[in-house]
Amino acid sequence: MYAKLETRTFLALLVGVSLAFVFLMKPFFGPIFWAVAIALIFHPVQQLLVRKLGDRPNVNALITLCICMFIVVIPVLVLVTSLVAEGVALYQQIQSGEIRPGEYIDRVNQSFPAIQAFLAQFDISFAELRDRAVSIFVGGSQFLGKQALGVGQNTFQFFLGLALMVYLAFFLLRDGNALVELIIRALPLGDERERLLFAKFAEVTRATVKGNLLIAIIQGALGGLIFWVLGISGALLWGVVMAIVSLLPAVGAALVWVPAAIYLAAVGDVIEASILTAFGVVVIGLADNLLRPVLVGRDTKLPDYIVLLSTLGGIVMFGINGFVMGPLVAALFMAFWGIFIREFSEEAHRLPVSIDDEARGQSQESGHDVR
Repeated sequence: MYAKLETRTFLALLVGVSLAFVFLMKPFFGPIFWAVAIALIFHPVQQLLVRKLGDRPNVNALITLCICMFIVVIPVLVLVTSLVAEGVALYQQIQSGEIRPGEYIDRVNQSFPAIQAFLAQFDISFAELRDRAVSIFVGGSQFLGKQALGVGQNTFQFFLGLALMVYLAFFLLRDGNALVELIIRALPLGDERERLLFAKFAEVTRATVKGNLLIAIIQGALGGLIFWVLGISGALLWGVVMAIVSLLPAVGAALVWVPAAIYLAAVGDVIEASILTAFGVVVIGLADNLLRPVLVGRDTKLPDYIVLLSTLGGIVMFGINGFVMGPLVAALFMAFWGIFIREFSEEAHRLPVSIDDEARGQSQESGHDVR
């Protein structure tokens, strides 16, 4: 009894200390998560360096981290700087009244009166819809501007998080394999199951980060390019916005270029509207429809509708990190249930056979036949 009490007390304290440690690390969730993602994505690069340079953990991890800095971190810093400038400019234009979203909607209504008649068939008031759309646009742009101002004003906090991410990524690149083996030894799930779950975690993280970010960069660049070619103001800002909304499967960049095409048609720029529509459907749309199943769906082995729902739910729950966390949780959910179905269904199929065999053996010993 005393030994059981000691064990239970120790396990209770272990759980309590572990939860306290998780809450302690909660403010640094973003840097920790992206450090893990960097270590997983650039692990093949480090393995290549190990084959070329030999077993030199510090040197290989440092070179891998430098490659990551030049490929990912520095371009992102340049993009964030440009986004801050564009976001502040848009916010100031809305505050000063230079940009009036309500007037844009009224011009669309004047050019396409059939829209109001169509909405009236469903008892939808165009005026209420207009006010709601203006409120959403103004609120969204103000939020974007405030976030941009926040990034600029909280520069120290931003660079602190960046430094923590890079620092942790170095040690995860260097000691990642040893940490995984230590966790496998500690978790009481069975080594085979744990290795399967870690493999699924790494596979989904690589697929969602590389796939979604690559698709977002491509669609944002294409959208910003066509906006710049057509002379639409704020092409860089709208390109970044398209890149962000491209993280949502199925809808993505169309949330930006479709309203822009409708407005161009409303103000009489029919040629520009036609070019933007054709480019959006053929080029931007195909980039999503062709690349996402290959880069994300195939590697995560998740249906498209699960990817969409888990991405939306992840963004709601985890913020911007949710575009990775959502599909990751969904993939782990399916992996756990796959293990359960495979192992316990096999056990369930074996159990009646063993009972039947035992019954037959006992009947033969007693001289009776079991039918």
